[in-house]
Amino acid sequence: MMKTMSNRWLLVMGCALIAANVQAKLPEFVELVKDVSPAVVNITVMKSAPEDQQHLFGNQQQVPEFFRRYFGEQPRGSIQPRRSVPQPATGSGFIISKDGYILTNNHVVENAEEIIVALSDRREREATLVGADKYSDLALLKIEADDLPTVELGDSDKLEVGEWVVAIGSPFGFELSVTSGIVSAKGRSLPGDTGANYVPFIQTDVAINPGNSGGPLFNLAGKVVGINSQIFTRSGGFMGLSFSIPVNVAMNVVKQIREKGSVSRGWLGVQIQRVDRDLAESFKLDRAAGALITQVFEDSPAEKGGLKEGDIILEFAGKAIDLSSELPHIVGMTEVDAVADVVIVRDGKRQKLGIKIGKLEQNSSIQGPGGATEQPGNRIGIEVQNLEESMVERLGTNKGVVVSRVYEGAGLNAGLVAGDVITTWDSVWVNSVDQFEAMVSNMRPNVAIPIRVVRGGSPQFLVIKIEE
Repeated sequence: MMKTMSNRWLLVMGCALIAANVQAKLPEFVELVKDVSPAVVNITVMKSAPEDQQHLFGNQQQVPEFFRRYFGEQPRGSIQPRRSVPQPATGSGFIISKDGYILTNNHVVENAEEIIVALSDRREREATLVGADKYSDLALLKIEADDLPTVELGDSDKLEVGEWVVAIGSPFGFELSVTSGIVSAKGRSLPGDTGANYVPFIQTDVAINPGNSGGPLFNLAGKVVGINSQIFTRSGGFMGLSFSIPVNVAMNVVKQIREKGSVSRGWLGVQIQRVDRDLAESFKLDRAAGALITQVFEDSPAEKGGLKEGDIILEFAGKAIDLSSELPHIVGMTEVDAVADVVIVRDGKRQKLGIKIGKLEQNSSIQGPGGATEQPGNRIGIEVQNLEESMVERLGTNKGVVVSRVYEGAGLNAGLVAGDVITTWDSVWVNSVDQFEAMVSNMRPNVAIPIRVVRGGSPQFLVIKIEE
């Protein structure tokens, strides 16, 4: 009996010690929130909505893919009135200077007729838009006030995956709501309205909902490390994935807006794609890394600097490019007219080029549909025809051969579709059907061949391999 009681006592004490140890390791947010929340603001905007357009949150199926920006809660299924009337929406922001400069998201205040900032002490001020940048989704506001509480800025480059972070904002209009979580990943690239992405997003599991947009993300030292911007959702609400703009990126934008009134970004003038294992093998790389250039734009810094289609960028301005999505972030942060050292692989050999960076104006890309049939073709299962002059404008290139049919075989396996224009074969430009068929006939089994394809005006590289 005594032995049983002793064992129970030991078990209870053990559990108590474990619980105490776990509690001791959990972060404490109370003092942090007290210190930083006075600098967090609620933003209400009045916007004129287009006629016959549903609310952003009224019809979730209208939002492209699953990445959605979030600011004002709207009733599910509601429809805008036929005439254009101002519609209220809410977001968040934070004060970065005592004289009233406030940082938030561009999509919160874009097309706003009126912007009202509510401070933590319940005072309200009308704000003016100092400047905004659609590429980074950031906006700088100004209110007339003195001696305001401000946030302390951290260093997002030093942020670690697994680190605790805290978000403060106004989800669904509930002001100064606090949620916490950890950093899930860094350097995330998300699809954007501009066709390019120049923000290496911080991914967290912090609960974020409509109204949090533009609010600060704090580390445990109470310093801002990010600005909440987007979520991944199928429902319109939080599903465990939220994305924040790194504060280092944001403050670079703020500096340019305050000094110049606008934001300039570096521009290289290339279109790129990811290097997978098959492409790495075909280009004789020891691992899948870098950004593969599928197109060099005419009269661009890349063309002037000597970059070519088929080059793989491994380093840019001293920074390694492991993933192709890293390149736009680094190029965008590079000063216009600066000369950047670019390390590439061309024909299996490393080279270093010095390229003078231009200024980003615009960027876009197009993808086209395709299909396949189940009939025999040539050795790789396709039929091609010469590129006629009448096709040049429609297909977006003046070189190569046009894929007219795709059958079962290596071409289909590689992803070729009818309408593709094959412009290069193993880094050699394709000029005619006869030349192309000779290249196909000379293929060696089990050897990966990189081919450059233009589809809907947009180039990309595919890998052809015949397995025998």
